[in-house]
Amino acid sequence: MRFVTGALAGPVAGGVARAALRALRDSPALERTNFHGRRVSLAGGPALALGATAGAVVQRPEHAAATVVAGLGSGAVGLYDDLVGGRPEHSAKGFRGHIGALRQGRVTSGLVKIAGVGAAGLVAAALLPRRRAIDVVLGAGVIAGSANLFNLLDLRPGRALKAGLAAGTPLGASGPIGAASALLPADLGEEIMLGDAGANALGALLGTAYTARTGTFGRLAALAGIVALTAASEKVSFTKVIEANPLLNRLDQWGRRGPDDGPDDDTVGDESEMPEMSAEGPEGGRRPRKPSQYPRG
Repeated sequence: MRFVTGALAGPVAGGVARAALRALRDSPALERTNFHGRRVSLAGGPALALGATAGAVVQRPEHAAATVVAGLGSGAVGLYDDLVGGRPEHSAKGFRGHIGALRQGRVTSGLVKIAGVGAAGLVAAALLPRRRAIDVVLGAGVIAGSANLFNLLDLRPGRALKAGLAAGTPLGASGPIGAASALLPADLGEEIMLGDAGANALGALLGTAYTARTGTFGRLAALAGIVALTAASEKVSFTKVIEANPLLNRLDQWGRRGPDDGPDDDTVGDESEMPEMSAEGPEGGRRPRKPSQYPRG
């Protein structure tokens, strides 16, 4: 039975992701312009969240509640930040900036996202096996931390999805793998972007898959690694590290559309491709809520 559900999960995830993208990609509210001047759609985020979550539920129905909370909960607050985060009243930089805004009486979309992802991680961890307090706390850290880490990686077209495929394969996470594979051509072609919605959902679902398979020490080890990478991102640019390593740079560039590969059509993409984009983050990369994405840096 596990083999059957695992075999079905990938196609289900890919099918749902493509269907969601077709339904959402022409929405004017989701249009953005990237640093190449190309029109892209934020529809990649909800499409990834819906597809990957559906596939993960098919693969592991016994973990359905935790999966839905992690994938759709993280994706929902990420989408909220994508849509309103560029407004002046939501302006803040970093965690301290959001806390400072709260002291001034402003609840920023970034703070809503931080709280929402943390709450989704905590509830999802509590719904998984191994419900001792220490395991739930560690699991919550892994799920929420993974969501944030993939958001930090989402600085160039295709980067977060490639990382998701690399992390999801040894985990056997067919849902995230299927959705990521379906959307990768569109992401690389700069027709769509994952945004916070997609990056958060992808990371949270992979964190949930890992947490469901590990105990106390496995969760502790993963959380330590996530914390270390997140702390490093405050001091070191992931993009510069990747560009300085020939192998990583080649993998990162693989399949990506160049700046002079031709003008876009008047519409966002076509029926044969499904690309993506990103927004600016601490590394000078991308972060979905900005109106202009993939800044130089």
